[in-house]
Amino acid sequence: MSEISPANTTEEVKEQSDSRNFIQRMIDEDLKEGVYDTVNTRFPPEPNGYLHIGHAKSILLNYGLAKEYGGKFNLRFDDTNPTKEKTEFVESIKADVKWLGADFEDRLFFASDYFDKMYEGAITLIKKGKAYVSDLTADEIREYRGTLTEPGKDDPSRNRSVEENLELFEKMKNGEYADGEKTLRAKIDMAAANINMRDPIIYRVAHMTHHNTGDKWCIYPMYDYAHPIEDAIEGITNSICTLEFEDHRPLYDWVLIETGYKNAPNEAPKQTEFAKMYLTNVVTGKRYIKKLVEDGIVDGWDDPRLVSIAALRRRGFTPESIQMFVELCGVSKANASAEYSMLEYCIREDLKVKRPRVMAVLDPVKLIIDNYPEGVTEELEVQNNLENESLGMRKVPFSRELYIDREDFMEEPPKKYFRLFPGNEVRLMNAYFVTCTSFEKDADGNVTVIHCTYDPESKGGNSPDGRKVKGTIHWVNAATALKCTVRLYENIIDEEKGVYNEDGSLNLNPNSLTTLDNCFVEPSLKDAKAYESFQFVRQGFFTVDYKDSKPGEPVFNRIVSLKSSFVLPKKD
Repeated sequence: MSEISPANTTEEVKEQSDSRNFIQRMIDEDLKEGVYDTVNTRFPPEPNGYLHIGHAKSILLNYGLAKEYGGKFNLRFDDTNPTKEKTEFVESIKADVKWLGADFEDRLFFASDYFDKMYEGAITLIKKGKAYVSDLTADEIREYRGTLTEPGKDDPSRNRSVEENLELFEKMKNGEYADGEKTLRAKIDMAAANINMRDPIIYRVAHMTHHNTGDKWCIYPMYDYAHPIEDAIEGITNSICTLEFEDHRPLYDWVLIETGYKNAPNEAPKQTEFAKMYLTNVVTGKRYIKKLVEDGIVDGWDDPRLVSIAALRRRGFTPESIQMFVELCGVSKANASAEYSMLEYCIREDLKVKRPRVMAVLDPVKLIIDNYPEGVTEELEVQNNLENESLGMRKVPFSRELYIDREDFMEEPPKKYFRLFPGNEVRLMNAYFVTCTSFEKDADGNVTVIHCTYDPESKGGNSPDGRKVKGTIHWVNAATALKCTVRLYENIIDEEKGVYNEDGSLNLNPNSLTTLDNCFVEPSLKDAKAYESFQFVRQGFFTVDYKDSKPGEPVFNRIVSLKSSFVLPKKD
């Protein structure tokens, strides 16, 4: 991962990626001083929901560091809270990490794999006089903890003997206490300036069935205690986490030192914090997404209007586009937000030379070429991508009856309207010049059929007499066109009002999804597979929806429109 300045082209992005971010510089210094001789990292999600775009930064950062320095990258689930965890979330996270290209090989681990070791560590702390069993309730512990300006006060149980603490902790493990009745607290300093060091809870009673260990345990370690031990057992050298854990670093080191996994803070594993990646005007909070799903506003955690990684994949984003976005955001200690339009810029940059350009008509009206022979169908040779000849050619059928987009015809056009209107000549893309001669309407005044004549000498879109036409429109052959459904997306949030109302609810955009059921595309798309993407002429980039498409009945999700006002500023 590299800390880069914004640039205007993919090439400039690549050039700037050679700069070193603060984490790389720290690792370089540690390797030079022999703090460790390899770099092992991990991505440690809690399996209590789907990952979102912000997690992608952590995944790619951790994987990128391990790969750069020839080390190992682990995927480890911090499954220490069985009240919120599901196997569904475990499977979705595994799929997301693999899709992003972060290869954890056979190194898939769970915090629960180490529960025995963590229990042994707690016994060690008790025997050293560094942990004790507390009788206080959660509210009382908060009250005793003090404030940022006032020190805490000692737990009445703080000076229990080692023997009594061992006996009580054993009873906790054996299920003799109700949830919340007892906790095990680290014995550190109730007057510490860092409030996280004021005798934090390291074990609590929870009579819950765990997705991985079943009913073996009724006590579970707290994250701040479990996480450093997990890192140490796996041989992680660099625990890369986000800035909210900066004040937890002394506790991270305290746990490792007091349980015997290292001797000093500067030894591995070392915790290092970086700034989260925020996107403006998006919903990432799990409770909000859960409510959107439950209320039927979205059709799941992977609804294309969301920014979970599964949703972005379904929308048609590629791993490469997200990697580019993460590179552009950079790695720093300063919190910052990125515009969603920058993410859109990245997918356009990635797809524009990779994917075929095809014709699709989203609001069809029939066009009949009256002087074209009836019963004849031509196969026109069309280049798949004008910017990438390696994508080759395809054959597109052409005959007397076509569909064009309704917006490409006007009965009474304004000035500088260069598409089709009575008496005007336009170019049918890759085909012929046609001139509008008449049109038909229904009883409601809607245009139903447009009549034209064509110039047989203008095949390929060029006239032998050199005459010019200003308008070019796309089309599909009526007899062979594939009918399909197209979904157009906007932000699920009403951007003018902001993400949240005063009562904490979401400001939803009522037009976030438009579904068009009577669309037509070239027959070349009849065998398109789920997640396969295309550029629809003048409409944008689209992908085949994996969830709702059926054989011969594709549903296309618009990934992004073709153009945007967003431009990356040039570097200084």
